[in-house]
Amino acid sequence: MLPVVLVHGIRLSATMWDPVLSHLSRLGRPATAVDLPGHGTRRGEPFTMDAAASAVADAVDALGGRALVAGLSLGGYVGIATAERFPARVAGLMAIGCTGLGSAAGPHRFAASLAARNPSLANRISSYTLRRLLPGPVGEAMVAGGVFCEVMPQAVDAVADQDQLTALASYPGRVWLVNGTRDPFRVHERAFLRACGNGRLILVPRRGHLGVLAAPGALARLAGDLCDQVDHCPHTGAERRV
Repeated sequence: MLPVVLVHGIRLSATMWDPVLSHLSRLGRPATAVDLPGHGTRRGEPFTMDAAASAVADAVDALGGRALVAGLSLGGYVGIATAERFPARVAGLMAIGCTGLGSAAGPHRFAASLAARNPSLANRISSYTLRRLLPGPVGEAMVAGGVFCEVMPQAVDAVADQDQLTALASYPGRVWLVNGTRDPFRVHERAFLRACGNGRLILVPRRGHLGVLAAPGALARLAGDLCDQVDHCPHTGAERRV
């Protein structure tokens, strides 16, 4: 059974995926979540895209050397980088909420710079906001492993400096771009889809950037379904709503 490697968003950690991992376990699907450099158990390590992609590749190797890589936001961009650098390890890519290009990075660089000036305050604000956006166990999982705003400028720069479309075009495997219909990071989704050699766009109605995590069972089932499709379903290039 094809395993899943889950990659977290900026300033968070692997614990954000705990509710999804629980559902994947119930489905009998082997899965793990990885901490990226500068986050979680790897706090203090410098964040580079090469180091982040290597961390994901190591997690894939620990599960047998081939997996569906699924990441949200920063994790999705890291998934794209991993697919470009280690295509044999990435059996398929589920890139969630990460279809904005570096040309729109200015506001994100500014916000990251502000957060890094006073990370302890930014961490508290982030924790409060995440718990409000996603009440209950999902929000608690988001912050359980800590919040790490000090690494945000490095992560934003790494994403902005990566040629996302070239990276996608170089990857021969299947790609699913998953966006909430209310996610502002949808802005360049059509360009991302065109860049994929074997891609599909999946839209989640009435969900924002983080809102796709609000239904971890549905997200786990989707990941399992995509695993099952990797070697069996022909490419359609179609758009789907879930």
